[in-house]
Amino acid sequence: MAVVTMKSLLESGVHFGHQVKRWDPRMKRFIFAERNGIHIIDLQKTIQAIKDAYDVVRKVTSSGKTVLFVGTKKQAQQAVQKEAERCGMYYINNRWLGGMLTNFVTIKKSLLRLKKLEKMEVDGTFENLTKKEIAAIGKERTKLQKNLGGIKEMKDLPGILFIIDTRMEAIAVAEAQRMGIPIVAVVDTNCNPDGIDYPIPGNDDAIRAITLFTQIIANAVVEADNEVGLKIIENLDNEEESMEELLTDVSMKEEDREIDITNYVETPIQEEETEAEEEDLSSAIANAYEEE
Repeated sequence: MAVVTMKSLLESGVHFGHQVKRWDPRMKRFIFAERNGIHIIDLQKTIQAIKDAYDVVRKVTSSGKTVLFVGTKKQAQQAVQKEAERCGMYYINNRWLGGMLTNFVTIKKSLLRLKKLEKMEVDGTFENLTKKEIAAIGKERTKLQKNLGGIKEMKDLPGILFIIDTRMEAIAVAEAQRMGIPIVAVVDTNCNPDGIDYPIPGNDDAIRAITLFTQIIANAVVEADNEVGLKIIENLDNEEESMEELLTDVSMKEEDREIDITNYVETPIQEEETEAEEEDLSSAIANAYEEE
């Protein structure tokens, strides 16, 4: 049985949104508050969304259909591949090629080509080729493997898509909507939740948050035939660590956030916030959830 705790969501930074100036007004219903110029996501709604997504993925998997994991941003690539392979499903973690769903007939031809090239490498065909031909074939195989390796064995369209960052994967979202394939997606405060069948409000930039969401969906696939579903522990009363340790800073860690270096301008280092302000933020969020 999969278990998700409020503590794990907080530790992973799921509740951290983007700067207020970067928000999408359509995400208003998922926003809990605004602190120091950063939107805080309502974890109560995140938990409910996780339950709904977990149940629908279990239902789709139980019916014999497949799940396609999609996450091409750097923070998501490793987690998407690892969890998809763990649950025996397919994934796209390098680049979404246009037509992967709407023109799957052509994509299948590329998959057959990839398999043929791999077979040539082991059946002795290379012995009759020149070094230049072998190099060209190797280059082609590497390119196909990089883009299509995660769906090499996928024979039909998936039953459902799980997407990290709908802004970056806008083409995947559009194709799934056109083909009538349901979408489970992590939506941050700068995303548009409209058109997403099962939006999960949460941080789509932090590596730990992405890993947590991906693990939950992978667990839903693994435990599709298990009668007992997802267990959520929302009580924070018995947690050993204080909220001050879990919510030490509203700003995301530098290594977890995407950085746009195209318009980067060096700015002076700002003074750190006082301990009183940090305690006020931590206690405010903690008390709000405990009261509910």
